[in-house]
Amino acid sequence: MAPARSNSNPEVQRVIVAARTPDWSIGVGRDGQIMATRDSGVVGMPTVVMVDGARSNCKVSLYQPGDNIELEGEVIGELRGNPRERGRQLHELLCDVPAS
Repeated sequence: MAPARSNSNPEVQRVIVAARTPDWSIGVGRDGQIMATRDSGVVGMPTVVMVDGARSNCKVSLYQPGDNIELEGEVIGELRGNPRERGRQLHELLCDVPAS
C-alpha cells in the first residue's frame, strides 16, 4: 500500500524531502496526510506511519501490518517547528521504528 498521490503543498513536500530514508517510501495519503510505508515481509501488509497534517505541530502514528489505518494508530511522536525541522524529526522517528 504505497502513498496514493502527490501533493502540491510546498510545505508538505519540504517535510517529505527532509524525512527521506532508504527503508521507507514517503508520500501523501488519500486524505492529504503524509504517509510512510515500509515492507513488513507480509505481502500487502506494510508497516505504516501517518502524520496528521501539515501544521507546525503534528501527531505521528504507527500502524503495524494488518492494522486499519482508518482508525487511530499508536502515537509515536509529535513534529514541531518549520517544515525542514519536522522532516528531520520524522526521519528520526522512522529510523527508530523496529522492523516487523
